[in-house]
Amino acid sequence: MSGNAKWLRDFTMMELSLVRLWTVLFLLTGGVVYSHSEYLIGLGSYDITGPAADVNMMGYANMEQVASGIHFRLRARTFIVSEPQGKRVVFVNLDACMASQIVKLKVIERLKARYGDLYTEKNVGISGIHTHAGPGGYLQYVIYIVTSLGFVRQSFDALVDGIENSIIQAHENLRPGSIFVNNGELLDAGVNRSPSAYLNNPSGERSKHKYDVDKEMTLLKFVDDQWGPVGSFNWFATHGTSMSRSNSLISGDNKGAASRFMEDWFEQNTVERSYSEEFISDEIPRRVSSIIENHQDNHQELLELASYFESQPGKPATRISSSARRVRSALRKAEMPGFVSAFCQTNCGDVSPNVLGAFCLDTGLPCDFNHSTCGGKNEMCYGRGPGYPDEFESTRIIGERQFKMALDLFNKASEQLQGKVDYRHVYVDFSQLNVTLPKKNGKSEVVKTCPAAMGFAFAAGTTDGPGAFDFTQGDDKGNPFWRLVRNVLKTPDKKQNDCHYPKPILLDTGEMTKPYDWAPSILSLQILRIGQLFILSVPGEFTTMAGRRLRDAVKTQLKNSGNKDLSGEIHVVIAGLANGYSQYVTTFEEYQVQRYEGASTLYGPHTLSGYIQEFKKLSKSLVLDMPVQPGPQPPDLLDKQLSFLTPVMMDTTPDGDSFGDVISDVPKNLSLKRGNDQVTVVFRSACPRNDLLTEGTFALVEKLEQKDKTWTPVYDDDDLCLRFKWSRPKKLSSRSQATVEWRIPESASPGVYRITHFGAAKKLFGSVHHFTGSSSAFVVT
Repeated sequence: MSGNAKWLRDFTMMELSLVRLWTVLFLLTGGVVYSHSEYLIGLGSYDITGPAADVNMMGYANMEQVASGIHFRLRARTFIVSEPQGKRVVFVNLDACMASQIVKLKVIERLKARYGDLYTEKNVGISGIHTHAGPGGYLQYVIYIVTSLGFVRQSFDALVDGIENSIIQAHENLRPGSIFVNNGELLDAGVNRSPSAYLNNPSGERSKHKYDVDKEMTLLKFVDDQWGPVGSFNWFATHGTSMSRSNSLISGDNKGAASRFMEDWFEQNTVERSYSEEFISDEIPRRVSSIIENHQDNHQELLELASYFESQPGKPATRISSSARRVRSALRKAEMPGFVSAFCQTNCGDVSPNVLGAFCLDTGLPCDFNHSTCGGKNEMCYGRGPGYPDEFESTRIIGERQFKMALDLFNKASEQLQGKVDYRHVYVDFSQLNVTLPKKNGKSEVVKTCPAAMGFAFAAGTTDGPGAFDFTQGDDKGNPFWRLVRNVLKTPDKKQNDCHYPKPILLDTGEMTKPYDWAPSILSLQILRIGQLFILSVPGEFTTMAGRRLRDAVKTQLKNSGNKDLSGEIHVVIAGLANGYSQYVTTFEEYQVQRYEGASTLYGPHTLSGYIQEFKKLSKSLVLDMPVQPGPQPPDLLDKQLSFLTPVMMDTTPDGDSFGDVISDVPKNLSLKRGNDQVTVVFRSACPRNDLLTEGTFALVEKLEQKDKTWTPVYDDDDLCLRFKWSRPKKLSSRSQATVEWRIPESASPGVYRITHFGAAKKLFGSVHHFTGSSSAFVVT
C-alpha cells in the first residue's frame, strides 16, 4: 500500500468514529445518547443446518417428511452478558425444533474443557424456535426419535458444534456495552388453534386479557460502546409451522426468516458499513446484489456479454471453496463484530401462524370448532397461512411481520437494563413431584404429578399438522382398538390412569424403558437475570394462559420480595422449548378438554402447578441470594442410542459425466425480469450428507462484474429467494441430482448472472472429494 493510501486509511478511520456516533444517534437509537456501560456484552452466530438429505424432519412426526434440500440455513445465535467483575449468563437461540437435554449436556462438557467453571448448566440457557423443518434425531429419548429411525449423529454433532462455536464467538466478542428493552403488540402473526380449550379457563381470568393469545413482543437491543448496536433478541409466541408437514426443504420457518430479514437489514442499512466499504475496502466486496452498483444498462450488450459464458463442466474443488464464496462471510468486516438478531420462542403451545383459520380441504368450510374435524375426521382439517396456498409465502409474510415489529421496537428502545446479573437452575423429577395447592378456605392440599403419558388426542395432531387414522382432538374416552395396540407396548395400571384422568392414555411413555427411556422424567428449570429482566427457561410448550399464569406468579414473587432494586418495572419472559423437551403444558382447565395440547401434557393435570411452585422457589432464592440444591441429575443416554438410518455407501454418475456437470441448463439468450421470473438449473450431484458444507453453501447465484470480468457471489442457499433441492431417481440409487431454483427478487440489479453448485461425492471405500459446476450465463433486467 502506498504512503498516500495509508494516510487516507488512517484519516478515514479517525472520521469513522464520528460516523459510528451518528449511526447510533440517528439511524438506530431514535436520537438518544447512552454513555454508561452497565455490562460486558458479546454475541455470536454459527451454522447448525445439519444433514440436508435422507433425515426425517423434527416436529410433525411424519415419517414421509424427509429432508431433500434447503430453503435457507439454520443458525445458533448467542448472547453473553456479564458484570465486569461478576457473574455472567449465556442465552442460545437455536433454529431448531427444540433444545435437547443430551445436546446441552455435551455442550457443557466441551465448555468446561475450554473455560473451566465459567459456563455451566446453571448459567447457560439453550432454547429452540420450534421450526418443524429441521433435521431430527438429536434428542435422547425414544419417543422423539422414532420417526427419524433412531439417533442421527450428524444432526446431533451439527447442533453441539454450532452451539459451542456460537458461544466461543460471543465470549471472544465480550466488550463493554449496554442493553435496552422494549415491548409492543404484534396483532397479526398468531391465532389460537385450540380456542375451545382456552374458553374452558375461568371467565374472570379470561376477561383480564383482550386476546386469546399473547400479542406482546419483548425485545433486547445490544449496544457495544465502540461499534454501536451489535444485535437484538426478542421473544414472541407463534408456532414454527408456516411450513407444512409435506415440506422437505430445511427451513427456519417464520422466525428464522425474520432473523435473516433483520440481520440483512442491518448489514445493508448502516451508515458505517456503506461508508467504510466505499472509502476503505481495497477490493470489490462480495455483497448482496441490492447494494452492488449498476452500470450495465444496455440490454443487447448484456445479452452479447452473456453469450461468451457457457456452462462450466463439473470440476474438483477444495473443501473450503463454498465457504469462501458464501455471500455473508464476505459481508463481514473482520475488525467489526457481526450483527446477530434472534427471534426466540416463548409460550406458543396453542398459537398458530396460520392466521386465516382452519378449513376443510374437501369442502372449504371451517373445521368443527370443538374437535377440528371435517365430517368427523381430522385428516382434512388444515390451518391456512396468510400466503395460502403458498407455504413459502406464508413463511415470508409471518416472518416479515415479526421483523417489522422488532425493527420498530429496536429503533425506539430507550429503557436501559440496570442491575445484577444472576441465575438459578435446578433439576426436578416431574414424574413424582408433590405439589401444594391453595384452597378457597385458606387451607391447602397436596397433589402429585405423574410419570409421563400421552393421550389419544395426541395422535390426532393439530390444525397445523393433523394426524392419521381415526384419532380426534377432544377425545377423553379413547378407543378399544387402539387400547389393544397400546397394550402391546405397555398397559398403564390403575394408579397411572387415575393420576392422568381425564386423559385416556395412548402411550405410557414414562413407564416404558426398553431399549432405554422413552420420555424424560427429570427436567431443567432455570432463571436468567439481567437487571430488571428475568428469563424463565422451560423445557416445553406452554399454552397462552399457562404462560400467563407462570409469568404472573414469578412477577408477584419478585415484587413481594422486598428487594429495593426490583421496585420499578420488571420484565418476565418465558423462553420455551429450552434446555430439553417434555412436550406441552396446559392449565388444569384446558387439560380437562383433552385437545392435542392437553393430551400432550406429559405429567398429568397438575403439571403447570408444579412448574409454578418450583419457579416461585427459584425466584425467591434468586432475589434473596440464597443457594438452591441442584436436584437429581438427568441421565446421559448417548452411549445407548440406536440408529437405523442407512449410511451413504457411494455416489456415481453416468459414464462420461462428472459431478457438477449441468444436466439442464438455461436457454441461450435467456433474459429474465426482476420480481417476476424464475430460473432453474439441474446439476449432476452427490448426497449432501457427505459434507454438510457448514458455514458454506450448496448453491450460489453469481453476478458478472463487467469491469474485470469476475464473478461476484450475490445470493446463496441462506437466501429465501434461492432454493436448493436434491433428489435421487430411486430410493437406493447412487446417482443423484441437484436442482437450483432462483426466484429473482425485485432488489436484484440488472446484469449478467450464472448459477453455481457445490457438493461432495463419496467413493466406494469412503473417501470424499469436493466438486463444483456452473450454468451458462443469462441476463436479468
